[in-house]
Amino acid sequence: MSPAVRNVLFLCTGNSARSILAECIMTRLGQGRFRGFSAGSHPKPAPHPVALKLLGQLGYDTAGLRSKSWDEFAGPDAPPIHFVFTVCGNAAAESCPVWPGHPATAHWGVDDPADATGCEEEQLQVFRRAYAELEHRIALFVALPFEQLDSGALAARLEAIGRAWPGS
Repeated sequence: MSPAVRNVLFLCTGNSARSILAECIMTRLGQGRFRGFSAGSHPKPAPHPVALKLLGQLGYDTAGLRSKSWDEFAGPDAPPIHFVFTVCGNAAAESCPVWPGHPATAHWGVDDPADATGCEEEQLQVFRRAYAELEHRIALFVALPFEQLDSGALAARLEAIGRAWPGS
């Protein structure tokens, strides 16, 4: 029997851009079946202002978004996590906490939009590309026939989604 809501945790180092975007996209596209969370190994003091601006432009409520440590999701009081996706190479290479319940994991690397330079509009373009890449992968993920996949097939599909991006 599958859980009513599957919780998905997105990890990167600073938890200020990619993972914040993914958290929001997952909750929106998950339509009550999936809930997104995000965290970082070394979280920044706050989400990147351009990430918040883009999310606001796209109709997301950004009031409760914050950068947080992945330790918040490794303890006994954490929500049960069913999937963990790293969205940056640094987090994928780090020793992650042991997640309760042994969630399925995969690496879905996305270039860091926080590295963008130039005027705000140029930075927004870079954030939009990262958003589109994450949205594409998350749409593929939420469409998976989970009840029909064994753990090996699911792992293969999750890894394949991590390489899926028509813009590359």
